[in-house]
Amino acid sequence: MKSQERPPVIDVHLHAMWSEINIEVPAGIRTPESYEQYRQDTFAMLQQYNIKALTSGPYVKEWKEMLPDRIISGPLIFGLGNLSVDSLRESFLKGEYEVLAEVAIQYSGVSPSDPVFDPYLSLAEELDVPVGIHMLFGPPGIAYHGKNRAHLSNPLLLEEALVRHPKIRLWVAHAGWPMLDEMVNMLFTYPQLYIDTSVINWVIPRKEFYHYLRRIVDAGFCDRVLFGSDQIHWPDAISLAIESINSADFLTREQKRDILYNNAAKFLRIENI
Repeated sequence: MKSQERPPVIDVHLHAMWSEINIEVPAGIRTPESYEQYRQDTFAMLQQYNIKALTSGPYVKEWKEMLPDRIISGPLIFGLGNLSVDSLRESFLKGEYEVLAEVAIQYSGVSPSDPVFDPYLSLAEELDVPVGIHMLFGPPGIAYHGKNRAHLSNPLLLEEALVRHPKIRLWVAHAGWPMLDEMVNMLFTYPQLYIDTSVINWVIPRKEFYHYLRRIVDAGFCDRVLFGSDQIHWPDAISLAIESINSADFLTREQKRDILYNNAAKFLRIENI
């Protein structure tokens, strides 16, 4: 099927980055052997599946220039030391960035409600910029290689930030897996909060992903689930992630379209793709 015949998809979690290290993941997919091949394969996926993608990473500016109609740009933030609020404001006002995502300060041991991050949230609220915050522990054993800690994946840590910034548009990357009860609690308490399905829709066992997603849907929050792939080094992850939604027999056709496009279009205020 040609891309123009496919219904549109919004991927709220894509990366423009590549490593010379050939990284194989449990899904059996591998990193392309060159950056050029990686970029070509990723662009082909975006075209094939008619995707508009919220993208961050070292090559995001280049990708935005090459595919302006498919790339929505944002910064990839692991630490706040080298990114001032003033410089970020300038980037937004110039149109270099359009979203504040992915915010992965968990890897630096920082909670999203930490006062050090509050000025960035204030800026996003002021400029009405959507914010995507990483809440997933990471590869097994990562705590021994940095400041990331399991408790920082708890969606309840978002609470004080949301109370201080009630108008902010914020979504939780990776749906806060595996903290399901906490995530449902937060979705119920904060009706402005959204989640994305990235990486858990192709890395963890499919049965576990469906258990997690079904509980959120059954709790009444399907209209706040966004599709994401978390394509980092593996273009094939995009097709796997889309297939995981389309193959979910507990979702109606309408719910699948909501997750793959409609919910994100509403959240991001996108009128057409």
